[in-house]
Amino acid sequence: MLVLPAELTHDQAGACCRMLVQGLRTQAEPAVVADAGALAHFDSSALAVLLECRRESLAVGKTFSISRMPARLRDLATLYGVAELLPAAP
Repeated sequence: MLVLPAELTHDQAGACCRMLVQGLRTQAEPAVVADAGALAHFDSSALAVLLECRRESLAVGKTFSISRMPARLRDLATLYGVAELLPAAP
């Protein structure tokens, strides 16, 4: 499981994305789950990071989903038209 930090804005996005992508590449499981439960302070950069993780997961033949996505982030994903690309974890 990938764990997102409490703060994920433009300033942290690059480093966070690199860390998460490295983590998903080392996972043996066929399903990548990103835990967004800790996210408290974020902007649209959080969506960009999640979408990049999704792209990387699919590129290596894994599925991608998100657990505990904050309602504000789900609303932002809907506003940008990408909510269907970021499914909730089963």
